[in-house]
Amino acid sequence: MARDNDRRVAATLNDPRWAAVVARNPAADGTFVYSVATTRVYCRPSCSSRRAKPENVAFHATPADAERAGFRPCKRCQPDHASLGARHTESIAALCRFIETAEQAPTLAELAARAGRSAYHLHRLFKAVTGLTPKAYASARRAARIRHELLQSGTVTEAIYGAGYNSSGRFYEQSDQMLGMTPSDYRSGGANQAIRFAIGECWLGSILVAQSQRGVCAILIGDDPETLIHELQDRFHAAELIGGDAGFERLVASVVGLVETPRLGLDLPLDVRGTAFQQRVWQALRAIPAGTTVSYSELAERIGAPGSARAVAGACAANVLAVAIPCHRVLRRDGSLSGYRWGVERKRALLDREATP
Repeated sequence: MARDNDRRVAATLNDPRWAAVVARNPAADGTFVYSVATTRVYCRPSCSSRRAKPENVAFHATPADAERAGFRPCKRCQPDHASLGARHTESIAALCRFIETAEQAPTLAELAARAGRSAYHLHRLFKAVTGLTPKAYASARRAARIRHELLQSGTVTEAIYGAGYNSSGRFYEQSDQMLGMTPSDYRSGGANQAIRFAIGECWLGSILVAQSQRGVCAILIGDDPETLIHELQDRFHAAELIGGDAGFERLVASVVGLVETPRLGLDLPLDVRGTAFQQRVWQALRAIPAGTTVSYSELAERIGAPGSARAVAGACAANVLAVAIPCHRVLRRDGSLSGYRWGVERKRALLDREATP
């Protein structure tokens, strides 16, 4: 009997989920529940009830699994209902959709009234869920609209008003930050832009690093340096491409160092020209620690867009900043490797390298 008890204690203590229960970690809510044999109750990891003895604890993937095993939900943490974090995510996702479809960017007060919260609380909650303030999110959406309109409209003026601006003056105040170049240059595919680049070698193959005046605009990995150069030319077809000098070679060496030892990290001034949704995905990708992975659906939940796993996968595929934005850390729901811009074998090699202490 004592041996059985010892085995149950050891099984619980050696299970990584027990650490989340001990810490009452809200980030683990929704990933599993745990039951207590003496009370016949199951709880979410963050439950504030008195901690159970390890020998009485069992873990279950879902509330339904716990109930099939004969346990009832805890009345305190209500694990059979959506967690507070999930409800917050759903609320903010609804506001994101409202911002995306609004003709004019809503004010913070308008968003707070719509959500039934104070402006202060909504501001904090919105940033916690999306990584952006409501104003920054609205600005990113407007930037995406103006980029689209500049390519579709007959003139810059038509594009400005088509994107919802009331005056061209207000747009031009923000155009450089929004586009990284003048509207005319943007319409012409990056004309009048100078982009420096250099190619190095790392254990994954050849690596090309390109930098505009705003920051690093591409990190490309492949087998053939010439192919990488052609890809850069296609992406910035109207820009002036300039080979990097000795100082720029040091930047390439830094990026290679990131690839070789990803756990060291690297603070690059990334020139990310994506849609608002892509920026949310890429920001969330950069928050995934080296040595860990998430699924596309988990990443969708983290950015406040549950159910958009396919769109998240598309944003990962659109990422051109290899390793700096670590899309290789995202897997299918079943844990298998999915496609990778620079090859599935490289993805596997990166994950294996990061898993090594």
